[in-house]
Amino acid sequence: MAEKRNIFLVGPMGAGKSTIGRQIARQLHLEFFDSDSEIERRTGADISWVFELEGEEGFRAREEKVIEELTENMGIVLATGGGSVMSKESRNRLSARGVVVYLKTPIEKQLARTQRDKRRPLIAEADDPRKVLEQLAQERDPLYEEIADITVQTDDQSAKFVVNDIIDQLESINGLG
Repeated sequence: MAEKRNIFLVGPMGAGKSTIGRQIARQLHLEFFDSDSEIERRTGADISWVFELEGEEGFRAREEKVIEELTENMGIVLATGGGSVMSKESRNRLSARGVVVYLKTPIEKQLARTQRDKRRPLIAEADDPRKVLEQLAQERDPLYEEIADITVQTDDQSAKFVVNDIIDQLESINGLG
């Protein structure tokens, strides 16, 4: 029997990492984690409050620790925060400890999916969210690409289609499923 492997979802905010991750975990009978939710659970506060109190640097330190701990598990699906790839240590852990799936999403879709979400501190207060998302994409897209084993476009696909596409690709490269 094949060893249970980890599946790590990376990509920008609004890519659908949590939604798709939950569905992959359900279909493959794996445990699902979301790094942002885990930080909220551990701190007892929402992400925007952690950002406000500790700044992005403090939040990223917490995120790195959560990713370090969660990636030590076996047989999980982890939806990471969009900025988690900014940490070289986190990128190394994700690459070494599982299959990394990059959910590639155009800026238009990100804007549509995040416009009313006040839980996204990097754009919640921004005068020009599009400009912020474009800048983040410029910084982070190469890092997502660097560690991705699988890249999937999520723009006009249903979550179910994306999940099935990912599972098909996982089965072909790893014998998962």
